[in-house]
Amino acid sequence: MKSLVFVLALLGATATAAHSQGAIPDLKGTWTGKGKSIVFGAQVHHPGTQTTADPPRVRDIEVTHVVEGQDGRVAWGRSSSAVADTKEPFAWAISTDNKTIVGADLDGYFRIMLVSRNRMEKCYVHNGTSPSRSVVATCYMMERTKR
Repeated sequence: MKSLVFVLALLGATATAAHSQGAIPDLKGTWTGKGKSIVFGAQVHHPGTQTTADPPRVRDIEVTHVVEGQDGRVAWGRSSSAVADTKEPFAWAISTDNKTIVGADLDGYFRIMLVSRNRMEKCYVHNGTSPSRSVVATCYMMERTKR
């Protein structure tokens, strides 16, 4: 019986390792999404005269990420919003689970979870040391546009 349990555990570990080494997802293309952001201060995607000393604002945002290239587990591209067509560069790295992505742009950080081939939950933050001195946090779903 102990041998059977050991063999089953070993098979489960092997299957898990094989699954995590599956095909790396192709992220190239255009991803769009809308959501709410909490903002202290103001910056290009959340304009205004507010400072970080003012009460926070809840703002709607619509963002587009164009993933221009990918080499294995790293991807890169440019971001813009409906408010500012900044084409800000970003870099993303895909974890070995093929679902978790971390990344950065010029002033903040991404935590992304792939939900399906064409859908992701994106969270983004930047702190008061960013060039705009603003503080932002947001999470929302993004969809890849049809190719």
